[in-house]
Amino acid sequence: MDALPHSAEQLMRSRFSAYALQNYAYILDTYAENERQGLSITELSESAKGVQWFALQINHVSTDTSFTASDEPDLVDSVEFTAYYFENNHLYQLHETSYFVKEQGAWRYRDGVLHDDCGKLKYGRNLPCLCGSGKKFKQCCSTKIR
Repeated sequence: MDALPHSAEQLMRSRFSAYALQNYAYILDTYAENERQGLSITELSESAKGVQWFALQINHVSTDTSFTASDEPDLVDSVEFTAYYFENNHLYQLHETSYFVKEQGAWRYRDGVLHDDCGKLKYGRNLPCLCGSGKKFKQCCSTKIR
């Protein structure tokens, strides 16, 4: 049996891996209940068609405990991340702050806010690879689009 992520950051990392592996059932299962309504595996798959995810950087993680009308704490964690992907032989980045909630003891993705620097990215071939391997980009992940 697969262990549930113990934090919002772990869930963020596992969702990135699921996108990279095209495991859309897992992605759908990790949406918060309200957000899962109206989504399907087919819709998730279609929205990611032609996209190859290859690197994730976690920029910031924070926890906010707010109180609901019943004075029960509602734990909401946010994870700011930058994910890198190839689409149509071009490099892109997705920079988002995602919000996660705990539902029935499990972390779930609620929603996210995109940052202004999302989109096509110019990145030098001789710079360190975005995946953190220590190799030059041209000798590492850029080979995936050749």
